[in-house]
Amino acid sequence: MSRKLAREVAFKALFQLDFNFEEDRREESENLAIETMFDDEPRLTSKRDFAYVEGSVKGTRAHLEDIDAIITAHLKDWTLPRIMAADRNILRLAVYEMKFVEPAIPKGVVINEAVELAKRYGTDDSARFVNGILESISK
Repeated sequence: MSRKLAREVAFKALFQLDFNFEEDRREESENLAIETMFDDEPRLTSKRDFAYVEGSVKGTRAHLEDIDAIITAHLKDWTLPRIMAADRNILRLAVYEMKFVEPAIPKGVVINEAVELAKRYGTDDSARFVNGILESISK
């Protein structure tokens, strides 16, 4: 399994849910996003891959209020809705991995993977922005 690739698929599902989420159909919305993104990545084939993506997406969504509060507490002159959607969801996934996953994923690994996602899916400034916020949260 490529944890890096599974993390990218989880990010894509979270990104999709940022725009296509129905609270009254929470489980259905989450499952559809997970299955859609997982199906779009043929290199992930095992049940273990699917379990990682599903756990990351559903875990992030389950703790979303707390995660958003953590991120917001570390923003300077920004609000969470003002952050580009890709950056916002990269941060959400990373904070979930740093604060809520057991056993803990090393913070350096989480930050590095988040920065790589930001380089790939964000703007020219996204990697630096994501790194700064996560470094502040990790202290």
